[in-house]
Amino acid sequence: MTPQPHQPQQAHQVHEVHPQAGAAVKAADRAHVFHSWSAQELIDPLAVAGAEGSYFWDYDGRRYLDLTSGLVFTNIGYQHPKVVAAIQEQAARMTTFAPAFAVEARSEAARLIAERTPGDLDRIFFTNGGADAVEHAVRMARLHTGRPKVLSAYRSYHGGTQQAVNITGDPRRWASDGASAGVVHFWTPFLYRSRFYAETEEQECARALEHLETTIAFEGPTTIAAIILETVPGTAGIMVPPAGYLAGVREICDKYGIVFVLDEVMAGFGRTGEWFAADLFGVVPDLMTFAKGVNSGYVPLGGVAVSEEIAKTFARRPYPGGLTYSGHPLACAAAVATINVMAEEGVVENAARLGASVVGPGLRELAARHPSVGEVRGVGMFWALELVRDRVTREPLVPYNAAGEANAPMAAFAAAAKAHGVWPFVHMNRTHFVPPCNASEAELKEGLAALDAALSVADAYTQ
Repeated sequence: MTPQPHQPQQAHQVHEVHPQAGAAVKAADRAHVFHSWSAQELIDPLAVAGAEGSYFWDYDGRRYLDLTSGLVFTNIGYQHPKVVAAIQEQAARMTTFAPAFAVEARSEAARLIAERTPGDLDRIFFTNGGADAVEHAVRMARLHTGRPKVLSAYRSYHGGTQQAVNITGDPRRWASDGASAGVVHFWTPFLYRSRFYAETEEQECARALEHLETTIAFEGPTTIAAIILETVPGTAGIMVPPAGYLAGVREICDKYGIVFVLDEVMAGFGRTGEWFAADLFGVVPDLMTFAKGVNSGYVPLGGVAVSEEIAKTFARRPYPGGLTYSGHPLACAAAVATINVMAEEGVVENAARLGASVVGPGLRELAARHPSVGEVRGVGMFWALELVRDRVTREPLVPYNAAGEANAPMAAFAAAAKAHGVWPFVHMNRTHFVPPCNASEAELKEGLAALDAALSVADAYTQ
């Protein structure tokens, strides 16, 4: 019998209304919280009263189906009782301890992660999140090779710290890019908006690999420490790479002695219907970063899975890096519980099965009905709708990096989705469908129905 993911008993209950409490939370936020990626006076954060399973609700009793999974991290939903209990038990036993010691929760989390990583990625360096995981992966690669440069994709996001944001390939990099980070960007395959004038996935793949190898030749192969890619790019648009691309990058890295880093911060731990997205493509990197879904974001945790070869570099040579909270016991206890829950309840299998049988077909049905949908793409519980003004020209519904009035069509779409009881993931001209990996069929269909209504608003902006 297939294990069934946990479904919270209270997910459909009507929630109490406490508008005065909500107003107080909002007032304190506006007075004292400095929000990320925001013009502080132009934002209006929702005051959240609670969350459980696939839902959260505000102080006015309005409930939303969370199609964002937080920031694509609540892979097992909010408040899973087994993970909450594990955090409570760990807090009662040992809330924290320095990273230089062997601690049960830390050791067990590392063991469980290493059991699931591809190939020989059996050593786990713990960080506080995805950005510092990327920082340390790049540091390891540079020290291992003795080379300075890192190649990364234009359509990518790797974190907000100084090195990670420079590796990032979207506009969030621009304000921090001093052109001194040793990063070179290149184009990866994306047939819908091909930079290679390709007409087929096979052409797109071959030309993208040729472009990468040419870039390496002109940059100087002996100057390049690493190529870092999101296995399936997340915020940049959930572009599942064509067959053979990642294997081709692996071959190029081997040819030139370049460290191959896969960023699985968003794609890992069930999001694509596999424990790691690398398993979809049969590729083993030299380093792999993770965070988010490793413990459903319940306590901050990230890390780097390290290959045997790179681990040997630091067998008798100290690795010059660390964090005070590396492998924090509370975070690791949450990871142990989360991984066990995912295994016991068939969460990865649920993402694969319902992604293929409900989400993919449902989104394609929406595309058939709505002229604003230019393309549907994704896998597992990791999907994107590309919204356009014109399906023939593929003009985006809003310009690249639009803000203010230029972004009005996407803002109107998002407002309509919220009015129909779902919280959408909206970025540039796309909406992503990224619910918890243990979402039920009924919840997924609820989300699809709400998007159906909201897309009618986007349709009004098409030509």
